[in-house]
Amino acid sequence: MGAPSVSYKKRLLVALAVIASVFVVLIGRLAYIQIIDSDELQNRALSQWTRDTSLSAARGNILDATGVVLAQSGTAYKVVVWPPDIKAEERTRVATELAELLGLEYENVLAKISDASKQEVILARRVEREVVDQIAARKLGRGVGTAIDTKRYYPSGSLSSQLLGFTTVDGVGQSGLEQKYDKYLAGENGRMITETDRRSNPLAYGVQEIIEPVDGYSLVLTVDSVYQSALEKACKEALEVNNAATAQGILMNCKTGAVLGITTQPDYDPNDPPRNDAALLASVTRNRVVADAYEPGSTFKLITLASALDSHAIDENFGIYCPGYHIVNGEKIRCWKSGGHGQQNLFEVAQNSCNPAFMAMAQAMGVETFYEYIYAFGFGASTGSGITGEASGIVTHQKYITENTLARIGFGQSIAMTPLQLATAVSAVVNGGNLMQPYVLDRIVAQDGTVILQNEPTIVRRVIREETSALMREIAESVVTSGSGRNAAVPGYRIGGKTGTAQKYEDGKIADGKLVASFIGFAPADDPEFVCLILVDEPQVGTVFGSTVAAPFVKQMLEETLRHAGYLPEGSEETVSVPELTGMSIAEAKEALKALGLTAVFQDDTAEIVTAQVPFAGQTVVKDSGVLLYTASTSAEYDNGTGSEPELVTVPNVTGMTRLEASDALAAKGLKILIYPEDQTGKAIRQSPAAGESVAAGTEVLVEFSNTNIGD
Repeated sequence: MGAPSVSYKKRLLVALAVIASVFVVLIGRLAYIQIIDSDELQNRALSQWTRDTSLSAARGNILDATGVVLAQSGTAYKVVVWPPDIKAEERTRVATELAELLGLEYENVLAKISDASKQEVILARRVEREVVDQIAARKLGRGVGTAIDTKRYYPSGSLSSQLLGFTTVDGVGQSGLEQKYDKYLAGENGRMITETDRRSNPLAYGVQEIIEPVDGYSLVLTVDSVYQSALEKACKEALEVNNAATAQGILMNCKTGAVLGITTQPDYDPNDPPRNDAALLASVTRNRVVADAYEPGSTFKLITLASALDSHAIDENFGIYCPGYHIVNGEKIRCWKSGGHGQQNLFEVAQNSCNPAFMAMAQAMGVETFYEYIYAFGFGASTGSGITGEASGIVTHQKYITENTLARIGFGQSIAMTPLQLATAVSAVVNGGNLMQPYVLDRIVAQDGTVILQNEPTIVRRVIREETSALMREIAESVVTSGSGRNAAVPGYRIGGKTGTAQKYEDGKIADGKLVASFIGFAPADDPEFVCLILVDEPQVGTVFGSTVAAPFVKQMLEETLRHAGYLPEGSEETVSVPELTGMSIAEAKEALKALGLTAVFQDDTAEIVTAQVPFAGQTVVKDSGVLLYTASTSAEYDNGTGSEPELVTVPNVTGMTRLEASDALAAKGLKILIYPEDQTGKAIRQSPAAGESVAAGTEVLVEFSNTNIGD
């Protein structure tokens, strides 16, 4: 046999090459399947012979300082479907039954149970036991099943609702502490893996693997439910009786910074939040005590006074004459009291809440020194409380501050802060001078009791000297015993505090008829433990002062707080029980109160019938306290008290006139002349308001003359 031909050898080589190529492709494919694609194929194989069901972890509890459960996870069920196991001819019946029992849309249910590409679908969560029993009774086949699930439950309803927040239907924190500490509360879900046949039925002797869920940690708060309940009650009453937009309150331990109670009214029930109304949900869940900045008004005077004393800008011998205004760079800034307070000492300026005195203190300190204290007290920065949504307030940079703005800051205008910031700063004023970091979370605890995180009282910085703080306590106590805060006096206890009434701004302008009334109090005044602030936003009553709108409710709160804390009252002041006044005319109620040594505070005609009162009948108050009387006609009238627009006149030009000529020209227009300093002669060289401006009749016009004889 002869040698193979060349063409035969070529064909053989080609055949070998083809075979080798096939083997290379097969080996490559095998390598891809075994190495690169192995995980996916293994998962697909496992899904065909196993069923993987999620086991929900129990969400951690939230407890108050005494162990009362505020939020917990209760047992519920979830409805699970396995689409490949539901026969096509059964899908309509199954979808109809499940939609009816679960309150779902039929089309959505049918679409989910018909999607055979999905091995398992969770159809509904947080299902009650009765519904599960009904599903079992309908015998919907092996393609429909149930499993243990958890449901978030708030045993105390709306108590601490803005602080706690709530979760989504899937148990994920959506607001408040539920959201902020979700990673601690959530835990880790487990799994149950069961071997099945090709129809996804569990094998009789198959292997079942269970990976147990890890339950979440619990939060223990500084909030005490007793204090919280009392605070919410006081704020709800303040909201209702004053027909206000909101009422906000906070109770703190001024020595430690622990928040004992915090609320914004109106609130909501986290068991059933208004999820279908986004605007309402955003409003009622907003924790305004930490999220909303406001102009504090006279409550800020405690900060001004402490700063002025501590910086030695003034001392205990400080005194001032108040004519009813204070002039800064030619601008006359009025005191709240028309006609002024006259000559006052240090204690009296606080008792009277005299604006000119606090303007003078701010000017005596100067921008640089005052701002050092403003920042030291924590304004313009977050307190780091750990409460969701905390704002930093508004402090204008000092390089933009004029002498006029500085004066206004002195009595609580041109600066904005959150109620939490103010309560924290006042705590430093009265606790010996230390700014404490406020906190609401005491500790985080594992299910076995192991403490994961423990918070402790933290001193941020020393702000004022101890002797300054001691003097401030005396002054603030005198405000309650002898000044504008008398309606906050608690029989048998020493209380200190400060009233506040401030304007609101909208679009950079003063909002007509919208005020914020507040009172911040502390007790016991000689060795304070508690600081309480209640703020009433847009009260719709005629008499709007912190002393009448807010102080009675701080009194109510502090009295309950002190009694619960174990402080025993001392019989140091004469007290009386408030009578029932509703149903009387205001005139009758006024006489009844006068007979007991109490004062009636009202706005309506004396013939009107009293429909509500604060304090309420049966409450014990200190003699000389005021009782607020409300009628069906009580409404907000913030103008000149008549409900009508004031008469406007045009300011004449008096420059070049003598004192007598200028006085006569202004009097002819129904205006008054103001000369400050008073000993001036010559011709008028400038005036304020300027000529041509429209002002209310009776307005004082400041006129400056060419010669000043002061000192001669």
